[in-house]
Amino acid sequence: MRLADKHVIALVEEEFEDLELWYPVLRLREEGATVDLVGKEANKVYHGKYGVPVTTDRNFTEVNVDAYDAILVPGGWAPDKLRRYPEVIEFVKHMDQQKKPIGQICHAGWVLISADILKGRQVTSTPGIKDDMTNAGSTWHDEAVVIDGHIISSRRPPDLPPYMKAFADKLAEK
Repeated sequence: MRLADKHVIALVEEEFEDLELWYPVLRLREEGATVDLVGKEANKVYHGKYGVPVTTDRNFTEVNVDAYDAILVPGGWAPDKLRRYPEVIEFVKHMDQQKKPIGQICHAGWVLISADILKGRQVTSTPGIKDDMTNAGSTWHDEAVVIDGHIISSRRPPDLPPYMKAFADKLAEK
């Protein structure tokens, strides 16, 4: 399994987009990666927009970000909440500084905007936050997946297969 030695943070908060969390987590685990579900509280059940539950493994303060190879930010309404946690902003900034893969889909771009890491970057997202993404200094593309170095971005659930292929390929390079 090509990702057997990889450790990934998957951020969790209420009203995540169910498919945009679960599909990436299961896809990476299929390839052997360890994916920790991380939220404000450990061992808490959070619910997606459509009611699919997830129980977190760790809370933000328990995470040593240096021990991880990548981070995933799901979409839905969760990113608007996630970007308010200083720990989440620090995780994303750290991954950016270390040039470790950052996966963001749909509304997850809000977290990268709040981390102030998009200036000069090529990205995509749900068209609903296109203006937010461009106002943060990025160039937005209406494509299923946009890869700019270690940042892998995608638009919405139908784009999950090419998004996760690109993310897993990037993670395997590290």
